[in-house]
Amino acid sequence: MSQSPTVGAGEFYRPGNPIPHGGRAKRILQDHPEVRTLIGRNLTTFWITVGIVLFQVGMGWLLRDSPWWMVLGAGILIGSLADHALWVIIHEYTHNLVFRSPRANTLGGMLANFPIVVPGGSVFFQRYHMKHHAYLGVYDHDADVPNHWEARLVGNSTWRKALWLLLFPVVQLTRPPRLKELKPIDRWVVINFIVQMTFNAAVFFLIGPAALAYLFVSFFFSIGGAPLGARWIQEHYAIFPGQETNDYYGWLNRIQLNIGYHNEHHDFPSVPWNKLPDVKRIAPEAYDTLRYHPSWAGLAWRFVTDPKISLYTRNVRPDRGDFRLAEELPDGMKGAGGATPEFAPVEPGAPVLPLG
Repeated sequence: MSQSPTVGAGEFYRPGNPIPHGGRAKRILQDHPEVRTLIGRNLTTFWITVGIVLFQVGMGWLLRDSPWWMVLGAGILIGSLADHALWVIIHEYTHNLVFRSPRANTLGGMLANFPIVVPGGSVFFQRYHMKHHAYLGVYDHDADVPNHWEARLVGNSTWRKALWLLLFPVVQLTRPPRLKELKPIDRWVVINFIVQMTFNAAVFFLIGPAALAYLFVSFFFSIGGAPLGARWIQEHYAIFPGQETNDYYGWLNRIQLNIGYHNEHHDFPSVPWNKLPDVKRIAPEAYDTLRYHPSWAGLAWRFVTDPKISLYTRNVRPDRGDFRLAEELPDGMKGAGGATPEFAPVEPGAPVLPLG
């Protein structure tokens, strides 16, 4: 995909081509129809959810009488990895890749949200993440795109980029309010909020403040700081000219449920995490020619220290063209493959269903 920066500093890149994932997925399926066999659900993800939730609660119990420095260190070094994996699992529930029932997947996401401690987090993520897929790089719909004021404030400053990366859990909360066609609060968000606050209170009063502090530190560093915070740079920052989405093929994929296989995921969002490497294996010609990041820590360092990279190093388009997800189309218009991107162009005025 060609791209050209807009004239002058302080502006996002304007991609020369439409969202690439539907077209690439179509070509892959033409050459490798067996990729369709990878589409499905993975019930094992539920048991991984249960295991990590119990692990985090157990860690909180073990640290209940520990000094603050031990709580902080355990949260940064151990808990952050566990909570980041839970975010990946919430991502799987968001795409209905665990259970057949959307309601069961929503409830599974709430379970995974328990150690993350953020009220309403899993359900609200479910809402804006589907918009991210459907409107990749569209400023008014994609919460992954930085705010204009955010990009201007951070600029190319090394220390401000480092602070932005550290405080990303806070920064991310400022983006959804700008999104159009997104209902911020509904019944499920309220239920998620109440259930999560009940869990937080139970940890605080039944185990102790140190346990809840450990969970909060785990949450904060699962999203902000290095190396895990570099994932937000890896996925869609235009570090590699001509690429809109980037992969990470480092060792952390082994304990982070292959979240680094991001091109494969955007091409086939109905393929569960355990089969994403098979997409690459079956269609190497589609992915081996793409550049990728081998290290999140290395990428975080490059992002912070390279003055040529800023929050403006993003492809931002005015609209999504004819790209649609199958979830948005009436049953009679869906292509084969369930939740994979819709490959045929959609005529203007064609009916589109709401996401979320």
